[in-house]
Amino acid sequence: MRSVRMRILMTLLVLAVVGVGGWQLLPSQENKNKTITVGTTDAVTALDPAGAYDAGSWALFSNVFQTLLTFEPGGVEPVPDAAQSCAFRGSGLKTYQCTLREGISFPSGRAMTAEDVKFSFDRVRKINSDVGPASLFSTLGSVTADGARTVTFHLSSPDATFPLKVATGAGSIVDKEKYPARALRTGDSIDGTGPYTLTGYVKDQRADLAPNARYKGYLDGTGRPIALRYYADSKKLDSAWKARQVDVATRTLSPDVLADLNPSDSGMRVTESDSAETRNLYLNTRAGSPLHDARVRRAMAWLVNREELAATVYEGTVDPLYSLIPTGITGHTTAFFDGYPKQSVKKARALLTQAGVTLPVRFTFGYGIGRGAGKEEAASLKKQLETGGLFKVDVKGYEWTDFQKSWAAGKMDAWAVGWVADYPDPDTFGAALVGTGSTMATGYSNKTVDHLILDSQQFADRSRAANDFRDIQADVAEDVPLIPLWQRKEYVVSTEDVGGGQYLDDGTGVFRLWRLEWI
Repeated sequence: MRSVRMRILMTLLVLAVVGVGGWQLLPSQENKNKTITVGTTDAVTALDPAGAYDAGSWALFSNVFQTLLTFEPGGVEPVPDAAQSCAFRGSGLKTYQCTLREGISFPSGRAMTAEDVKFSFDRVRKINSDVGPASLFSTLGSVTADGARTVTFHLSSPDATFPLKVATGAGSIVDKEKYPARALRTGDSIDGTGPYTLTGYVKDQRADLAPNARYKGYLDGTGRPIALRYYADSKKLDSAWKARQVDVATRTLSPDVLADLNPSDSGMRVTESDSAETRNLYLNTRAGSPLHDARVRRAMAWLVNREELAATVYEGTVDPLYSLIPTGITGHTTAFFDGYPKQSVKKARALLTQAGVTLPVRFTFGYGIGRGAGKEEAASLKKQLETGGLFKVDVKGYEWTDFQKSWAAGKMDAWAVGWVADYPDPDTFGAALVGTGSTMATGYSNKTVDHLILDSQQFADRSRAANDFRDIQADVAEDVPLIPLWQRKEYVVSTEDVGGGQYLDDGTGVFRLWRLEWI
């Protein structure tokens, strides 16, 4: 999932929780129904699961919708939620079947059936929104409802990762009587069966959530009332946190605030953990783009200085990233460090000379306004890429929704976007980012990479896919449809009387608002 997605092999997660002693204590009666306010800069693109594929939207979806499967905190294998059970049938990893849990009902009171599940998956693919998650179901051939409670997914090729995709926001189950089959639903209401109901919503401002008394699923119970507050940029979130207008602040406080956090300060709790959220500079490889020639893109790779970016713009709150797949994930390599070990104007100039292009090569560079330190990052990258007079970079900031639409339409030559793992498997960094028809719409297509992605999905034992992912990363470093920039550290800050922040966002793609608790 982008941050975009956003949305980590948790067995390798290093979790450091400071100052959370006492979180396990039960809340006092007076706080039992008191609302917990959570602030974030992640925007919600749409309230319809068929029309959103970003971290902010999916964070909301994981609380108001159910999926057949979900992830336990720190889990790498999905567990049943709306489903009673799910399993592959046969030995070919091409038929996946789920039996629904009994007693789940939509807000209207109508019972959820297998037809609702089939409808939900079918409409994601039929609508095929430019900013939607249809690409996640590239291996899904068809869905059948086999009785009231049994649904069967027929895959076009073996895909051991399909259960992981079912557990994402793309697998949100909607009421077939409330959502149009071939168009996105409009309005500010949601008809879901998750642990929360949406009681109020103002785009880019707030989402008010109340525990859903009808909920039946994986969780033993629902949490406290939640007020999600959306801020246009990190500075506004910083101000809200300092004024204690929010009880919890996450995704994302500005680098200078994160760098100055002192876990010993009274009145707050700080959770810091490694994550697999990454940020890449994506490049338009289409014919007609000034970056169409791979030699031009390789020249750019020789000019990017990640260490400087991490140390100055992000003040050490992120780590330099040298490959498509981040540290801690099966198959991770340092392909870009191996190929472009340090900034070299000489090597960049030689590649541009071979390409026969006129210098400086001029191109446009877009970033999302208010998305962390996007503006400062763009200015730093512009300076790096213009070193030696080889490139001329025209930088422009976009409002988030316009930004998504612009890159999907190929209107920019380069754009920097964060990617939140959709699920805890290296596959989430494959087809979605570098496969033909990828979510990032770079125009990149490599038959060898596509074959490796499909081949990697055939291994139920995911460690056996490591070699395929190493080869994918080597090809990406050679073709450069993107340039890896950094890997984020995850921070959640809360007041001292709120616990559970360490479970809020653990990299499984689930945003567990129900784990927040008054102490």
